[in-house]
Amino acid sequence: MTVTEQPAARRTPLLDLLNGFVVELRAAGLPVSLTENLDAMEAVTHIPIDDREAFKFALGATLVKHQAHWRAFEVVFEVYFSIRGPEYAIASDGGADDGDGESEDGIGQEGGAPSGGGGGTAALSPEELAEMLFRALMNGNDSLLRALARQAVVRYAGMEPGRPVGGTYYLYRTLRNLDLDGVLDRLMEASRDGAPGDYTTLEERLERDEFRDRIERFKQEIESEIRRRLVADRGVDAMARTLRKPLPEDVDFMHASREEMANLRRALYPLTRKLAARLARKRKHGRRGPLDFRSTMRHSLSYGGVPAEPKFRHPRPSKPEIMVVADISGSVAAFARFTLHLLYAVSNQFSKVRSFVFIDGLDEVTRFLEGAEDIGEAVHRVNTEADVVWVDGHSDYGHAFGVFWERYGREIGPRTTVLILGDARNNYHASQSWILKEVEHKARKVFWLNPEPRAYWDTGDSILGEYANHCDGTYEVRNLRQLEGFVENLV
Repeated sequence: MTVTEQPAARRTPLLDLLNGFVVELRAAGLPVSLTENLDAMEAVTHIPIDDREAFKFALGATLVKHQAHWRAFEVVFEVYFSIRGPEYAIASDGGADDGDGESEDGIGQEGGAPSGGGGGTAALSPEELAEMLFRALMNGNDSLLRALARQAVVRYAGMEPGRPVGGTYYLYRTLRNLDLDGVLDRLMEASRDGAPGDYTTLEERLERDEFRDRIERFKQEIESEIRRRLVADRGVDAMARTLRKPLPEDVDFMHASREEMANLRRALYPLTRKLAARLARKRKHGRRGPLDFRSTMRHSLSYGGVPAEPKFRHPRPSKPEIMVVADISGSVAAFARFTLHLLYAVSNQFSKVRSFVFIDGLDEVTRFLEGAEDIGEAVHRVNTEADVVWVDGHSDYGHAFGVFWERYGREIGPRTTVLILGDARNNYHASQSWILKEVEHKARKVFWLNPEPRAYWDTGDSILGEYANHCDGTYEVRNLRQLEGFVENLV
C-alpha cells in the first residue's frame, strides 16, 4: 500500500513526520530547498510504506546532494522512522513486547525455544542465547540476527524509562555481555573444521572478513534497536537533537576527533574541485569592466543614435599574488594544514602562491608544495621538515614576523595579498606589530584568519586586536565552510 492509498486520517501523521524530518535535516546542515522537499513528498507516494529500504533511498535520492552528507541523513532517518509501533515503548522492567511477532516466531522456529510465558526467548539461558547467536552468524541468518539483537538489548542493556543515559552506554553494556571477539574466534575454528582441506592465507582472510561483516551488521542491528527504544522513551525531537552531528564542512578544525579529521580529509578533495570551477567561472564573468561611454556613443550611430549595444572597458585580467604566513604550532596546526591544502588546490586562480610557516622561527615551504602531485603528503613534509623552532617551540609571532620582514619584506608589492593564519596567542612575547603596519603599506591587502571563536579573541595571551589595526580584515575561520567562503571572495 502506497502513501496515496492511505486513508486521510493516516496520511496526516506521515506528512507531519516527513515535515519534521526535513526540518531536522536542515538543522543538521543539509541544504534542503522547498523544491526538494516537494520532490521527496511526491517520491514517497510511489513507494510502499512497508518497504523501509525503498522508502529510505527514495528520500535520499531527492534530499541528499553530496556523498559526505549521507551519514547525517541516515542518522536522522533512523531517528524519525525507527519506531514501528507501540511495542517499542520501554517497560518499567526494561523489557518490551514484540508486537510484530518477529522475535518470538523467528527464534521459536529457528531455535526450538519454548514459547510460553514471556515470549519465545524469555526462557532461554545466556548460554542458549549465545549458541543461537553463533548459529545465526554461522549461517548468515539476518532475520534471526535481528530478533537476537532485540533480545540482547532487552536482556543486557538495562534500559530504564526516563534515565538520562546516552545510547553509547547501552551499546557498550550489551556488547560486553555478548563477547563478539570470542564468537569470531569460534566461528573461524568451526569454519576450519568444516572445510575439506586447509585454508590458504587468502581463503582464511576472506572467511574472516565475511564473519566480521556479519558481526558488524549484528552490531548495527543492536544500535538501531537501542535507538528505537530511546526514541520511544524520549521522543523523536529530543533524540534528533542528541544525535545531531555537524557535517564535515561544519566540523571545528581545533576540536575535531580522529574520525572527524578523516571525514574532513575526504571532503576536502571534492570541495577543491568545486571551488576551483566556481572561481574560474567568477573570474570569466567578472572581466567586464565599467561602461565605455565614448565607444557606446560611437557604435550607436549605426542604430540611428540609439545606444542599443552598450560597450564596456575590458580590464586586463590580473590574478593576485598570495603570500601565506601560517602558525603551525599544536593548537592551530590542523587549521593551517587544511588552509594550505585548499589554497594550493586552487593555486591556478592566483599568479603565485608562496607559503611560510612558523612557530617561534619562520621558514619558507613553497618548495614542498609547488607542483606537488599529492598535496597531503607535501603538507606532511611541511609539518615534519620545516625549520620553525628558534628557542623553545612556543608561538612567538613577534619574532616570526621579524624574520619574515627581514628576509622577504622587499618582495612584497602592490599586487601581493598577505594571509596570516593563526590564533594570535603570543605567549606574552613582544608583538612587533609595527612590522604588520609596514607590510600593510606595501601590500595590496592583508587578511588575518583565526580558527578561534570571536568570543575568545583578545583573551588571555591573544593580542589579535593589536594586529587587527594593521589588517584589511580579520575573519573567524573555524571550519571548511567558512574557509571556502573566504577563498571564494579572495579572487
